[in-house]
Amino acid sequence: MSFLVAIVGRPNVGKSTLFNRITGSRHAIVDEVAGVTRDRHYGHAEWNGKKFSIVDTGGYVFGSEDVFEDEIRKQVKIAIEESHLLLFVVDSIEGITPYDEDVADLIRRSKKPAILVSNKVDNTERTLMSAEFYALGIGEPFSVSSINGSGTGELLDELAKHVPDEEPEPEDEVPRVAIVGRPNVGKSSLMNALLGEERHIVTDIAGTTRDSIHTRFRSFGYDMLLVDTAGLRKKSKVSEDIEFYSVMRSIRAIENCDICMIVIDAQSGFEAQDMNIFSLAQKNSKGIVILVNKWDLVEKETNTIKKMEEEIRTKIAPFRDVPILFISAHTKQRVLKALDAAKEVYENRRRRITTAKLNEVMQPIIENYPPPALKGKYVKIKYIQQLHTKTPAFAFFCNLPQYVSDSYKRFLENKIRENFNFTGVPLMILFRKK
Repeated sequence: MSFLVAIVGRPNVGKSTLFNRITGSRHAIVDEVAGVTRDRHYGHAEWNGKKFSIVDTGGYVFGSEDVFEDEIRKQVKIAIEESHLLLFVVDSIEGITPYDEDVADLIRRSKKPAILVSNKVDNTERTLMSAEFYALGIGEPFSVSSINGSGTGELLDELAKHVPDEEPEPEDEVPRVAIVGRPNVGKSSLMNALLGEERHIVTDIAGTTRDSIHTRFRSFGYDMLLVDTAGLRKKSKVSEDIEFYSVMRSIRAIENCDICMIVIDAQSGFEAQDMNIFSLAQKNSKGIVILVNKWDLVEKETNTIKKMEEEIRTKIAPFRDVPILFISAHTKQRVLKALDAAKEVYENRRRRITTAKLNEVMQPIIENYPPPALKGKYVKIKYIQQLHTKTPAFAFFCNLPQYVSDSYKRFLENKIRENFNFTGVPLMILFRKK
């Protein structure tokens, strides 16, 4: 399960600074992905043994604060709907403003758990000033200074109390396949094509996140959970800021799946938001299949498929080893091949190579193409081992791991891919001291 925390509040109260403090602290940082959409920030964090994801809704609004009705309110509503816990940030210097009261009202009516954070508390006087925020009706304000970090430990202690313990993976686990993508690329149509009139549903399970539906799909020889990220809410609720909504939904779906089937629109091509979703899946070490939908609507020439496939691979480089299928959810063209690809990538993600086989294949390659010398230092790789991790990770044991260049890491990754089938799976290449 992925526990999602959203930082909300009006502009200029220090939301992004708080995000940076939480994900950048020595205790918390696991991973950070900047620019999931525009300047949206999303990251993983851990505190007191509790892991959670955090998204910053700040930095989106420009200009004067009279845009509150059109921008901030939409984002707060979406964040409230999609997250499990809210960090409501206010400014201790300015005190309560009408905009703070509006946000507080939305939070109270949602009955979602929220922690009130009084930011910019740099001295005792401001700590006393924070008491006025009790009037917002959210609870006790936690006085913090995002810039210097004071008070953030106590805040994270409180946050961690809300995060449930991780549940053990079920033994009879089947592949969890999420259908993700930008709005209006055909995710709902693909689900309908797969599950439609002849669907074989064992059960509809309320998913690991609040309202995602994991549908057990058993048909045509397949057995998997399909994670539906489309059509779960009326578009009217989110039409004003559909891009932000799709990112919130994608974060949750990607974190709770094994394989991401990223659906793109054949008519518009692989756009920036598609790349953001792809990067999100890659950073989370999920298996990836790219589906170019609405292929029946594209005028084709001799090399149309080849040309578009190369365009996509160029954009996703250096991780180019990903299945790309051209489908039509409307005509059901190649939709079952999409499941074949997802099943294969799932097996690739679980693949383990013995240490003996790995060294037998890779050592001659390393001997013929050793790491280039850096500052007169020669790196000697002694042996290679696949680590016991959920996703494929390879440790190269050597004398000077700090002198291995990124380009040589990519060279080794490419050689592993050439000799073993890890198509669709991000690989982690690590260098450790012998």
